[in-house]
Amino acid sequence: MLIAATQMRREIEEIPLAVERLLSSGQMTIEDAASAIRQQEPQLLLSAARGSSDHACSYLKYVSEILLGLPMASVGPSVASIYNSRLMQMNALAISVSQSGQSPDILHLTQSFRRAGSFTVAITNDASSPLARAAHRTLDIDAGPELSVAATKTFVTSLVAGLWLLAELKQDQQVLAALRHLPSQLEAATRCDWSEAVDALTGGSLFTLGRGPTFAISNEAALKFKETCQIHAESYSSAEVLHGPVSIVDQHFPIIAFAAADAAEQTICEVADQLAQKGAQVFTTSSHVTSAKTLPHQRTGHWLTDPIAIIVSFYAMVEQVAVQAGVNPDAPRHLKKVTETL
Repeated sequence: MLIAATQMRREIEEIPLAVERLLSSGQMTIEDAASAIRQQEPQLLLSAARGSSDHACSYLKYVSEILLGLPMASVGPSVASIYNSRLMQMNALAISVSQSGQSPDILHLTQSFRRAGSFTVAITNDASSPLARAAHRTLDIDAGPELSVAATKTFVTSLVAGLWLLAELKQDQQVLAALRHLPSQLEAATRCDWSEAVDALTGGSLFTLGRGPTFAISNEAALKFKETCQIHAESYSSAEVLHGPVSIVDQHFPIIAFAAADAAEQTICEVADQLAQKGAQVFTTSSHVTSAKTLPHQRTGHWLTDPIAIIVSFYAMVEQVAVQAGVNPDAPRHLKKVTETL
C-alpha cells in the first residue's frame, strides 16, 4: 500500500475495500432496481448531477449508449430549480447522482423527472438523504465517510453502482464478471507509479484527453487538477484537441491521455503521438504509442471497467502533485465538502 500522508491519500487507499463492500452488499438492491426498470421499458435515459457526479453520469452515458443502445442526456438542474420548467411526460430512466443527496437543485430535478413519468434512481452515499427519499429506487454506494473535500472513493463507487445497474439490465455476464474481480485490480491500480508525470507538471496549465468512457475520466481529472493542485487543466476529446486547442501547445506542454483497452485506444494513441511530435510532454495509459510516454496502468477484465482502474491511479498521482506543490488537497481554498446549489 502507498503511505497515507493526507486524508485524500487514505481515502484513495480505501477505494478497493469500498468497492468490495458495495459489491458484497448491493446485489439485492441492484436486482430489484433492474427488475423494476425492465417493467417500465424506458426508451431513453436522463441524468441529474453536478461536478464529479456529473462526470460519473458522462461515463454512464457511454455505457448506456454502447451497452444498451439507449441514448442518455444530461438535463440542467436549473431547468427545475431556477426556471421552474415542467418537463413533458416521457418514458425514461432518470439517474440522479449526488454523494450527499442534499443539493436542492438535484432534488428538484429528480422530483420533476418523477412527475413527468420517469422511473427515478438515486445514486448516493446517504440512503436517508432527501434525494434518496425522492427517487423510486436508491443505490447506496456504501463508500463510508469521505472527509477530504475532493471526491475520490465516492466517485469510483458511483461509477461501479451505475455500471452494475446497467449491466444487470442488459444481463451482460462479461461486465458482471469483471465487476466481481475489480477490488483486487483497483488495489493494484493504487500502486501504479506515475511519478514521471508528477515531475513534468511544473507549469500552470495542461490538457487531459480521452474518448468514449475515458472522456468522462478526462473530465474528472481536469477538475481534480484545478480543485486539489490549483493547476489549470482543460479536458478535450482526442477527436477534437487537434482542431483548435492544439494551438497553445508548445515545447514541454504537459498532456495526459486516458486510454482503455477499447475501440478508441488506437485513435487516442495516434493523437498522443502527434502531440508528442509537436514537442508536448504526453503521457498515456496505453503501450501502443511510439512518441508519447506510457504510464503504468492496471487493465481489468473488461474495457468498460478499465476506466475505473485508470481514475484510481490518477487520484494517487494527483495527490502527489498537490503535496509536492505545497497545497493541502484535503481542504482546497474557497471550497467545502457539500455544495447545496439552488
